[in-house]
Amino acid sequence: MPFESDNELIRARLEKLEKLRALGKDPFAAERYARSHTAAEAVREFTDREAEQDDQVDAEPVRARVAGRIFTKRSMGKATFMDLRDESGRIQLYFKVNTLGPERFEELELVDHSDLIGAEGTVFRTRTGEVTLEVSGYEVLAKALRPLPVGKTVGDEHHGDVTDVEFRYRQRYADLAVHPEVRDHFRRRSLILRGIREFFDSRGYLEVETPVLQTIAGGAAAKPFMTHHNALDFDFKLRISLELYLKRLIVGGFERVYEIGRVFRNEGVSTRHNPEFSLLESYEAYANLEDIERLVEELIAGLAVQLYGKSVVPYRDGEIDVTPPWRRLPMLEGIREYAGVEPEALDQFETARAAGARLGLDMAQESSVGGIIDKIHERFVQPNLVQPTFIRDFPLEISPLAKKIPGNPRLTRRFEGYVGCQELANAFSEINDPLDQRERFEAQLALAARGDEEAHPMDEDFLRALEYGMPPTGGLGIGIDRLVMLLTNTESIRDVLLFPQMKPER
Repeated sequence: MPFESDNELIRARLEKLEKLRALGKDPFAAERYARSHTAAEAVREFTDREAEQDDQVDAEPVRARVAGRIFTKRSMGKATFMDLRDESGRIQLYFKVNTLGPERFEELELVDHSDLIGAEGTVFRTRTGEVTLEVSGYEVLAKALRPLPVGKTVGDEHHGDVTDVEFRYRQRYADLAVHPEVRDHFRRRSLILRGIREFFDSRGYLEVETPVLQTIAGGAAAKPFMTHHNALDFDFKLRISLELYLKRLIVGGFERVYEIGRVFRNEGVSTRHNPEFSLLESYEAYANLEDIERLVEELIAGLAVQLYGKSVVPYRDGEIDVTPPWRRLPMLEGIREYAGVEPEALDQFETARAAGARLGLDMAQESSVGGIIDKIHERFVQPNLVQPTFIRDFPLEISPLAKKIPGNPRLTRRFEGYVGCQELANAFSEINDPLDQRERFEAQLALAARGDEEAHPMDEDFLRALEYGMPPTGGLGIGIDRLVMLLTNTESIRDVLLFPQMKPER
């Protein structure tokens, strides 16, 4: 979008900028401003010192240098009040003509809300009881040529009046600047990420990094993005998962590894999907599916305790108790319970297809029993999984990297963890038989030949790694963004991403 110099407000601010420069006070010239206090520190030091003094007349004054953004300005003849806010909070500024002198006081006319300034002076309490900085000197540190959408004041905080969600997502910088509660939301996301790392580090896992550019994008059922490497003259794919490289590390002798990284899937955008998202994956040698179930329970319950002091999290207008143990529900039993379809009806393709049609599902694109089972589960079972549930025993066709269940090779040692009706975790007892893994990849190639764009590709190097021998391994994947949605009671994935994917403005 071009700069809107014809906008009346912006034009007026440009004129003030030129006046400041004519006075030799270019607001963009400063490289730093040495603060002695944040806004909150200045207020706290004054109130602490005030509480320590019996005789306020003898109290030692608090001198402070603060810097931040101006959110309100009230001129009253020979005095002007402004509210300054930094990341820590706010403090009121008090400018007097007698203190500043007529020329410096008059220059306050060139300061607008949204401008950034530095101010120094003495902290005092006004007759109305507000802790305030009486300014003895100030400096404009940046002129806001575009005013922020500042709205009402609630308590001590100024809040934006932005209700257009597209504006908020597209101009997140403005959203963050005027909505302190949004900044707090992303601070909680940072705490969650820190808690995840502390959890795995304390259990002897090694955090690693694996390639984003891959010749074969495997480890998940998804269509990748493509990019071209000029020097190599080769088309690479952006990774859709972290799995296959992390399992190579298990082959190499690292017994517990995890990675938190961005992955990219060329899929639609919804309240639960963004083409670029954060994924946690962990792999533990000599562990099985039950070990990983306990790991997930302990991780999420522990994060809840860190945020809320208990293993119960708010969910819409109610609560979800994530205290272990969670419910374990085989996938076919879930379909029996919530869709009324008996497991026997899902043994063969034709009977499964007929069952799906009876439930009103479109079966035209389905080519396997596993795909039909998954579709019924997603439509009828998932919406009922509010409280924590592990859905277990997934069909072979949709689980190309999970061990088969002994005695029932149509199903696999796989679970998905659901909380708040959405999938949070996906885990396997990983295949370590290279011959079995090759057969699974070949079956996926057959699906690809029939037009399945999300079928898993053949990865000969990964098979070669398995041929060197991989120990029994429990693997886990958790979508970080959905986990943050759960732990912050958020309905849309865009509200937990600082910069969600948007269509270009032009």
